[in-house]
Amino acid sequence: MKWKFIDTGFNSGKFNMNFDLQLASELKRDETVLRFYRWKPYCISLGANQPLTSINLTKTDSAGLEVVKRPTGGRAILHSEELTYAVVHPVTSRLSPKALYKEINLALKNGLEIYNFKLSSLNLEQDQPHFPSFYKEAKSDLCFAVSAKSEINLDGKKLVGSAQRKIGDVVLQHGSILCGTFHKNLIDYLKVSAEEKREIEKEINETTIELETIINSETDYTKLIQALKSGFERHFNISFLANKELDLVH
Repeated sequence: MKWKFIDTGFNSGKFNMNFDLQLASELKRDETVLRFYRWKPYCISLGANQPLTSINLTKTDSAGLEVVKRPTGGRAILHSEELTYAVVHPVTSRLSPKALYKEINLALKNGLEIYNFKLSSLNLEQDQPHFPSFYKEAKSDLCFAVSAKSEINLDGKKLVGSAQRKIGDVVLQHGSILCGTFHKNLIDYLKVSAEEKREIEKEINETTIELETIINSETDYTKLIQALKSGFERHFNISFLANKELDLVH
C-alpha cells in the first residue's frame, strides 16, 4: 500500500468537503491518502442527515460563517480553532471500516503524544452510545456532545471527533482535532430555546476539551501536523511518499 500525505492549508468549507470527496473518487486500489486542512472562513458543517433548519442561517450570515453539509454522518461542528484530518483508504479484507476507524484513532493518539507529553493520558472511548435515544435530545445537534466508540478523549472529555462513510470501495474518514475553545460558540447559532441553550452550554463544557486547555499553550500547527504524520508512520509502519503537486480547484 502506498501512503500519500497532503497538507492543503486554509480553504473554504465547500472546497474542503468537495476535496475529500474528490480524493475518494480518484483513489487507486493500492494507495491511501492522509490529508490535513483548516477552514477560512470559519464554517459550520452538518452531518449528511442533519437538516439545515437546525441552524439559524441569518445569524451565521451576519457572523460571516459558512454552512456546509458533510458527506459523513454525525451532527453540527463549528470548524474554527482546530486541525482537521481526512483519511481515504480502500476497502480491504484485512481491515473492516470499523477496524480502520479504531486504527486511525490510535495513529492520531500516537501523533498527539509525540506533539506534547501532556497528551500521554489520552484514551479511546470504550462504549458506544445509543444514538437513536441521543438524537431525541436537544444537545444532539452538537457532534461533540457525545463520544462514539474509539474516539479520543481525556478523562471522559472528547478531544477528537470523527465520522466515516463507505463510498463504493473506498472508506472516507475525517475529523476535527480541537485546539482552541471557539468551537463552543456553535450554541449561538442553533435554533434552540434559552433553556435548551443553557443546558447545551453546560453539556459542551463538561464533555469536550481542547489541546490548548490541556497543554496551556497556543497550538503550533506546523509542529502538530508533523507529529501526527509521524504518528501515522509509526502506527501503520509506513513511510509517506514524497508529495506530488495536486490540482486544487476551488
